Amino acid sequence: MPLAAECGKDAGDAVRVVSFGCRLNALEGDGIARAAAAAGLADARVVDMLVVNTCAVTAEAVRQARQAIRRARREDPARRIVVTGCAAQTDPEAFARMDEVDLVLGNAAKTDPGTWAGARAALAFGIPDEQKVQVQDMAAVRAATPHLADRFDGHTRAFVEVQNGCDHRCTFCIIPFGRGPSRSVPMGAVVEHVRRLVENGHREAVLTGVDLTAYGADLPGTPTLGRLVRAVLKGVPELARLRLSSIDAVEADDVLMRALAEEERLMPHLHLSFQSGDDLILKRMKRRHTRAEALAFVAALRRARPDVVLGADMIAGFPTETEVQARATRAFAEEAGLAFLHVFPFSARPGTPAARMPLLPPPVVVERALRLRETASALLRRHLGAQVGRRRTVLVEAGGRGHTEHFTPVRLARPTERGSLAELRIAGHDGVRLIAA
Repeated sequence: MPLAAECGKDAGDAVRVVSFGCRLNALEGDGIARAAAAAGLADARVVDMLVVNTCAVTAEAVRQARQAIRRARREDPARRIVVTGCAAQTDPEAFARMDEVDLVLGNAAKTDPGTWAGARAALAFGIPDEQKVQVQDMAAVRAATPHLADRFDGHTRAFVEVQNGCDHRCTFCIIPFGRGPSRSVPMGAVVEHVRRLVENGHREAVLTGVDLTAYGADLPGTPTLGRLVRAVLKGVPELARLRLSSIDAVEADDVLMRALAEEERLMPHLHLSFQSGDDLILKRMKRRHTRAEALAFVAALRRARPDVVLGADMIAGFPTETEVQARATRAFAEEAGLAFLHVFPFSARPGTPAARMPLLPPPVVVERALRLRETASALLRRHLGAQVGRRRTVLVEAGGRGHTEHFTPVRLARPTERGSLAELRIAGHDGVRLIAA
């Protein structure tokens, strides 16, 4: 589901960034704020500015971004509004037509201080209509230009962008057009970045990307994600925990599987891009695995790490999906023993092949998503129930919260130092999170 995250040093900042969508976009939102500040735009005497960092995954994410833009203009008519991100990249003219929008920037240079230095005077004094859209062709981008913040103030967990873009063409997905081809950050740069994060107090790092398991195919020597994981853990022995964001089963390499089995600091939680549990729908999605292959991968993960806990992305109501196929997806989630499901009602994205397929009536899509979420809730409760009475290591976060090694949320019973790793007994759960004794 589309989520919004705000970046900025405090509420009085002249540069405020609102990011929608994935963790990578939120990470880049922080990079935008830092780049704009480096260009002198953090001073309200120069320009008071809001940046809306959009997501294109669903129509709902785009709608929320447009809503945020209109609300921002109503609240402060003098503030300049810049729109960037994947939705701005894939449909810049739609945002440029909004009277509230002053500038539309593409994904390629949104975290580059030079971009904001060039826009500084224009934002202060006004931008001609013919210069309102500044969007580059992402297909031509070949180098990774990640935002590598040395600290994440207020957060115990740090995110590390190691890959961007995607070379695949799933029929429902617009993201390759917004992010461009797959490109990776060299291993040495990743290891050094994680080392700085640990030196600045972070106990846990999360390697993230658009197609994370495609890591390294574009680099000299074609290192894999597994090799990167090994390099980070070896090169930064002080790192307490390493996590991976969403991975694709068909791209997981043997070194990664061995690392999962052998490296205790690689956390036993993985989020998988499955999308459906029916073979025909998977074929129409142009996914690269079958139901049987997905189940075999889950079994291999559990052989490698018996305590691994799994989550997955699933789409409900894909074009042509029958009730039998929808039930097959729910049955697949149960058979695979998934604990966490991210359920997305199908959203037709203009320009994708799936948008030209026979669409289901919207009420059917909503009903299928509801049923799949009911399955998700039951699976989560089953996972939570299995944790009661066990002792878990919890990374303590703000507000009396934390996460176990399986990334299961926990409510703490007593104040505990933020950033610490606390050994706690799980006393119960409330259907959503664990409750520590």
